[in-house]
Amino acid sequence: MSASAVFILDVKGKPLISRNYKGDVAMSEIEHFMPLLMQREEEGALAPLMSHGRVHFLWIKYSNLYLVATTLKNANASLVYSFLYKTVEVFSEYFKELEEESIRDNFVIVYELLDELMDFGFPQTTDSKILQEYITQQGNKLETGKSRVPPTVTNAVSWRSEGIKYKKNEVFIDVIESVNLLVSPHTSAPPLPCDGVLFELTGRSKNKSVELEDVKFHQCVRLSRFDNDRTISFIPPDGDFELMSYRLSTQVKPLIWIESVIEKFSHSRVEIMVKAKGQFKKQSVANSVEISVPVPSDADSPRFKTSVGSAKYMPEKNIVIWSIKSFPGGKEYLMRAHFGLPSVEKEEVEGRPPIGVKFEIPYFTVSGIQVRYMKIIEKSGYQALPWVRYITQSGDYQLRTS
Repeated sequence: MSASAVFILDVKGKPLISRNYKGDVAMSEIEHFMPLLMQREEEGALAPLMSHGRVHFLWIKYSNLYLVATTLKNANASLVYSFLYKTVEVFSEYFKELEEESIRDNFVIVYELLDELMDFGFPQTTDSKILQEYITQQGNKLETGKSRVPPTVTNAVSWRSEGIKYKKNEVFIDVIESVNLLVSPHTSAPPLPCDGVLFELTGRSKNKSVELEDVKFHQCVRLSRFDNDRTISFIPPDGDFELMSYRLSTQVKPLIWIESVIEKFSHSRVEIMVKAKGQFKKQSVANSVEISVPVPSDADSPRFKTSVGSAKYMPEKNIVIWSIKSFPGGKEYLMRAHFGLPSVEKEEVEGRPPIGVKFEIPYFTVSGIQVRYMKIIEKSGYQALPWVRYITQSGDYQLRTS
């Protein structure tokens, strides 16, 4: 069983819009949700599933909204939560920003989407690209005898319309790994969780295997084929989509290492020296590198000297941005910043925030995962050009220096 009804509430718990799918749970039951939520918060026992009598509330919070599903029986909780997050994704693609105002401004579209997303409590059409073929924000003019619902909705392959043709046929596979880490002053080799797109479970060596976590496939993937021989076989949707995502934790050196020294002189000026080193292979190059260096909030009169790139002071954020367009592996660069300080030192002690780094390294992955081959099968025999691109980019990448 799945959801009986779905509600979208504002931050105070007032229903903005709702859809009753089965009619077996009174819509007035939602009045118990917010008092129950506040009670659980006070008790320190907040949970994503709460019950009032025989009614269960499965909920998520997004921006200033609560999305709540009610059910009377023992529902498939994973299915319900997946549906709620998918609903957020669809609404976000329709309205760009999903918040209370976008719901109020698009009541008609939201009702139509809720009708198509779920039927009698079970998820139905949840692909936004297919939904946008017949639910538009410009309105619909219906013609007698003609259905506005595309045949894709009733096809076995509900994520791709039929008859799509292009003059130039190309297939791009992007293997993107996003590196997240927080390094303390005494950390030498922190674990790097990588969130990316996976196409092969083996590395460059036949004997090397990569252990992945939180693996998620797009609905187009034939799971039985993957379970048998680790081949990812699928009929792709039209346009960009995420085929597969995964998480990987491994012990490696930070790709860009930062050392920083800050010195204050007679409370009248401060000097910051930052050294950046590329700790990835020399054949690779990091592009669009931005190093965010925190400075005292009372600093002024900035002067910079860099061995490469340029530095810019952003007083509204109390940081210096050191920008380097091209950073080859193995290279080491320096940046010096001089600031004036008020004659009277601040009384409060300021905690020193971490240094943040943004970068993108093409033709490189931290995990070593690679696409061994890509085969395109098309009955009509048209030629399609396959392309594979590898990119490693910074996610939440921060270093605390002594």
